[in-house]
Amino acid sequence: MELKKFAKTLPGILFALAPLTGFGINNFHSYGGMYHYGTPYGLYYVENLPKQRLSEKEKEELLYMREEEKLARDVYSTLYRKWRLPIFRNIARSEQRHMDMVGVLIKKYGLKDPVIDRVGVFTNKHIQELYNKLVAEGEKSLIDALKVGALIEELDITDLKKAMANTDNRDIRIVYANLMKGSRNHLRAFTRVLSRFGYSYEPKYLSVGEFESIVSTPIERGFIRNP
Repeated sequence: MELKKFAKTLPGILFALAPLTGFGINNFHSYGGMYHYGTPYGLYYVENLPKQRLSEKEKEELLYMREEEKLARDVYSTLYRKWRLPIFRNIARSEQRHMDMVGVLIKKYGLKDPVIDRVGVFTNKHIQELYNKLVAEGEKSLIDALKVGALIEELDITDLKKAMANTDNRDIRIVYANLMKGSRNHLRAFTRVLSRFGYSYEPKYLSVGEFESIVSTPIERGFIRNP
C-alpha cells in the first residue's frame, strides 16, 4: 500500500477497530470490568479461590504460559516501536494483563517466576528462539507484522487449549479460559486490520473451521467464571 493511501486509510481503520483493540475506551473487560480495593476484580477472584493440589504438568504449563504471554507482549511492543501502529501498543497492554493473571497463580502456588524483566529476554530457550524469529519476520513489513500478530494469537489459543485439558484446578481453568477469550479477540483484531489493507490470513495452528468460527463472530466481553 502506498504511504499516502495508508495515511488516508489509517484513521478509518482505527475507528472501526476501537471495540476490538481498546482505542479510546477503558479496556478492563478481561478482568471483569471493576476493582476490589484497587485490585482488578478478575485477579482478586482467582487469587481467593481455594488452592488445589498441583501436578508437575500443571506447574510446567503455568510457567510456560507465563513466558508465552510475555512473548506476545514483547513482540507487540517491539513491533509497535517499528511500525507505530496502535493495535500493537494496545494489545501489548492486554498481554501484560494476561501475564498478570498467570502471575497471580504462580505467586499463589509458590512457584519460581521464570520472567526476566527485560523485553525480548526469556528463560525458556524455545520461547527465546520464537521471539527472535517472530520479530525478524514482523520487521520485514507492516503486513508481515500483522500476520505475526495473528500467528501468535493462534499459537496462544492452541497452547492454552492443551494446558486446559491437563488441569482440573478451577482457578487455573478460569485463568486459561479468560486468556483464550482475550486471544480470540486479538485474533479478530489482527485479521480485521489485515482485511482492511486488502490481505487475508491463513491459519497455521488452528483448523480452518475453528479459525473461521472465531473471526466471523463478535468480540467477547465479560469475565469467565465457569469455564
